[in-house]
Amino acid sequence: MAEVISTAGPNTISRENAQRKLVVSANVTGRDMRSVVNEMREAINQKVAMPEDYHVVFGGQFESEENASRLLLGLSVVSILAIFLLLYLQFRSWSQATVVLLNLPLALIGGVLALTLTGGVISIPAIIGFISLFGIATRGGMLLVDRYNELTLQGLTRQEAVMQGSMDRLLPIIMTALSSALALIPLALGGNLPGNEIQSPMAKVMLGGLLTSTLLNLVVIPIMTPMKRSTTSQTSDE
Repeated sequence: MAEVISTAGPNTISRENAQRKLVVSANVTGRDMRSVVNEMREAINQKVAMPEDYHVVFGGQFESEENASRLLLGLSVVSILAIFLLLYLQFRSWSQATVVLLNLPLALIGGVLALTLTGGVISIPAIIGFISLFGIATRGGMLLVDRYNELTLQGLTRQEAVMQGSMDRLLPIIMTALSSALALIPLALGGNLPGNEIQSPMAKVMLGGLLTSTLLNLVVIPIMTPMKRSTTSQTSDE
């Protein structure tokens, strides 16, 4: 009636969404997860001929990081919009709020350069560092533009207000950036210490962004800032 034989087969059959699933696990040490997954995808595409209706999905920690990265990118956009709205409420000028917001790409340049020079990658800690950096980077621009407005309302010309305001705010901006940088240096240099894997990329991004935004801020903001009309000029026009 039947022939009973012994053969090899899976001891358990896993399913997900009514489809059979075979799990292959691996751990990554000494490298970032994204680059390893990219190499694995390339190797599978080149060397593995998948049967019909078979496909490979990378899950686990990598999938969680992908979802978290998408969420953080969305929150980054929301934070930039919130910063822009707060700047407008402060200055009551779309043009001045836009000029102060120019600090964000200036800070972004430094953060990306810092990651590149230190061999880092865009990871979740780095994205969190960029979000924190966006709030810090606008501080210097706010100090400059606010001082320019004060001097312009006192009757100074645009050139006089820019020169005097830049001199008045030079030391506070540098000291504020320097104090923040000194606090971040130990975290940035201790990337190999246990428990510092998250703090180090954040600190590197913030250090690089502070450097470029502070230096370029003192050049770009004075050139680009539109001035509010002084009370004296408004009275004479009337």
